[in-house]
Amino acid sequence: MTTSTPQVIACIDGSKLTESVCDYAAWIAKTTAAPLNLLHTINHHHEAALKTDITGNIGLGSQEQLRDEIARLEAEQSKLKLKQGKLLLEAAKKRVQAAGIEAPICTKRHGDLIEAVIEMEPLIRVLVLGLRGQVHQDQPKQIGAKLEAIIRSLHKPIFIVNQPFKQPQRIMLAYDGGKAAEKAVDMVATSPLYKNRVCHLVCVNKDETLLQKAVEKLKATELAELIPVQLNGKPEIVLWDYQQQHNIDLVVMGAFSHTRFHEMLLGSFTHKMLIKAQKPLLLLR
Repeated sequence: MTTSTPQVIACIDGSKLTESVCDYAAWIAKTTAAPLNLLHTINHHHEAALKTDITGNIGLGSQEQLRDEIARLEAEQSKLKLKQGKLLLEAAKKRVQAAGIEAPICTKRHGDLIEAVIEMEPLIRVLVLGLRGQVHQDQPKQIGAKLEAIIRSLHKPIFIVNQPFKQPQRIMLAYDGGKAAEKAVDMVATSPLYKNRVCHLVCVNKDETLLQKAVEKLKATELAELIPVQLNGKPEIVLWDYQQQHNIDLVVMGAFSHTRFHEMLLGSFTHKMLIKAQKPLLLLR
């Protein structure tokens, strides 16, 4: 099945967060009536590097034999990765079908994940992926090796999963008045994902007129409750504290705005939010 309708694309890699990625992606797709595409990429690049490193250090008489052996092992490894990918996609498909997605799309790509999602960007409605992949899944102070590059490369909403699925009831919209933040406000105002949710509209800025502008956009929506909040201090500290105090289920924030967030994005602010939050984040550019 293929479709030109914007899709919820879930990145499936077999890490500990894979099931949660499936669950959140299924919830988003079902709520927004969007097609769900399960994406798995198979990257063989590191194998080529291994071949170069080894063969450069062996004697002339044994090079041909060793190259043949490496080629055989690479072929076996490639077959194993293909089989693993097939099993991963089959398991993911069953999981999202159990969650109510009747006809998920399964996509297998050879190559790098970053290249794949950039190529698929015109089809993306929301990209869903785990905070950490297999490489960093047991390192709580690290984020996924490809995550930063994906955030920088895409201009579509990115939903970052970091916990078992829990349907969000309370969201925090971090608002700074930038273009991306305005897109976040518009999305919260119109998307069925946020219907009947409690929205904490949090602005870390002394300009009260800035917050009121967003309130005007949101007050006539189908939110269960709108709670506007003005905070002072370092955003990376006060936003995290507020999230903890009010048991926020999902953080929505703009990226690459023209305020202090611009300098902090993918620096100390976003890195700390991603690691500390322990709740999913939805980033917009």
